[in-house]
Amino acid sequence: MEAVAIFVLFSASVLWGLTWLPLKYLNQMGFDGVPLTLFLYLIMFILILPWAWRERHHILTSWKVLLGVALLGGGAQLAFNTALVYGEVIRVMVLFYLVPLWGVLGGRIFLQEKIDQIRWLGVGFSIFGAFLVVGGLHAFVAPPSWIDGVALLSGFLFAMNNIVFRVSQAVPVKIKLAFMFFGAFLLAGAVITQMEIPVSFDVSGQAWGILFLYAAVWMMAANFGTQWAVTHIEAGRSSIIIIMELVTAVVSASLILGETMTPLEMVGGSLIMLAAFLEARRAQ
Repeated sequence: MEAVAIFVLFSASVLWGLTWLPLKYLNQMGFDGVPLTLFLYLIMFILILPWAWRERHHILTSWKVLLGVALLGGGAQLAFNTALVYGEVIRVMVLFYLVPLWGVLGGRIFLQEKIDQIRWLGVGFSIFGAFLVVGGLHAFVAPPSWIDGVALLSGFLFAMNNIVFRVSQAVPVKIKLAFMFFGAFLLAGAVITQMEIPVSFDVSGQAWGILFLYAAVWMMAANFGTQWAVTHIEAGRSSIIIIMELVTAVVSASLILGETMTPLEMVGGSLIMLAAFLEARRAQ
């Protein structure tokens, strides 16, 4: 069973690492960033609803958990998609991958988890690595872009959502995913309303078809594959495998888009990767 779970998690991580491809393609076909998230997660929520409905009795007893998942998980998905649509794939993914840092700090604050010397070392690597990625001392002259902020926010919200998932193991994954999808839909709608972003339905039927397939096949497989696999694999090993998301994104963006990192960004990204490995090995 573990071998199957490892293969599933590896495949799901590759799917997550290649998420930028359909997102940018759909954006070129006429779907703007935030409306794209709105339609994407509406489709996913409708698809998962029949299964989640069977677990509806958990809503009254676990409404605080589900509300947290909707806000944190939904916000993470919205921020992540927006950053990938408008930003440089490699830069966004590297900044997003400060998830281990936020996870360590969140675990200390909310779960009173101990931060030992290895964890402190990882925290230091993550912070200094992020500082280099956003420009080092140059960041004080030319501040990071709003896309950098959104990428960092997506990683922070994702880590906090993971903590909520960890402390609510009695709540079925299906209903938590349903609330995460619905939360992304609602938050995208709120941003569209607040910022008066035009929502265009004037896209081709082919574009709608690709969006539906992306939601129904790609994203559902990535979400369910990850959630199922991590429950069947030791935590440290799964954390290492998930790093394939970052590796896949960096390699694919380099080959397809020709994106490159400056030497300073490469050092920063390497420090963030090293911090992720330290946290994964510590868990193991």
